[in-house]
Amino acid sequence: MSEIIIVDNNDKIIWYKSINSLKKDDIYRVSALWITNSKNEILLAKRHHTKSHHPNKWWPAVSWTIEKWENYINNIIKETEEEIWLKNIKPIIWPKTNTNNEYNHFTQWFLLRIDKNIDEFILEKNEVEKVKRISVKELEKQFKKQQENFVPGMGKYFELFRNV
Repeated sequence: MSEIIIVDNNDKIIWYKSINSLKKDDIYRVSALWITNSKNEILLAKRHHTKSHHPNKWWPAVSWTIEKWENYINNIIKETEEEIWLKNIKPIIWPKTNTNNEYNHFTQWFLLRIDKNIDEFILEKNEVEKVKRISVKELEKQFKKQQENFVPGMGKYFELFRNV
């Protein structure tokens, strides 16, 4: 297994370690991508049922932990290609957030606007169960009714999306 980047409270690299050896106080890096289309529908991904973190939960289309020798942008480009088979993307850099709950990480958010039919996405089956497009209004409604179907923090992530 490859090593991931461990950072300090200012997101400065201090060490590298296996993801399996993380401790509660370790802070690591994640990149995440919101994908929308010209109708302003959001592409959500349902995490695979075998994932160790939040299986079967909905959240933004692509996300991954940054590995040694990667940075936020090349990680999200690589993971987007691997998870949903989108190549040669040019995402827009969005804000960076810090999550400190059961996991402690900085997440660099990105946005990509692309009109692509849902059946054109080729999913990495070990990562993503399925994807769907959803309007902002419908996502808000579903989240309020069934928060348990989304990853923890989805409310915060969604607020970021709506306010940027």
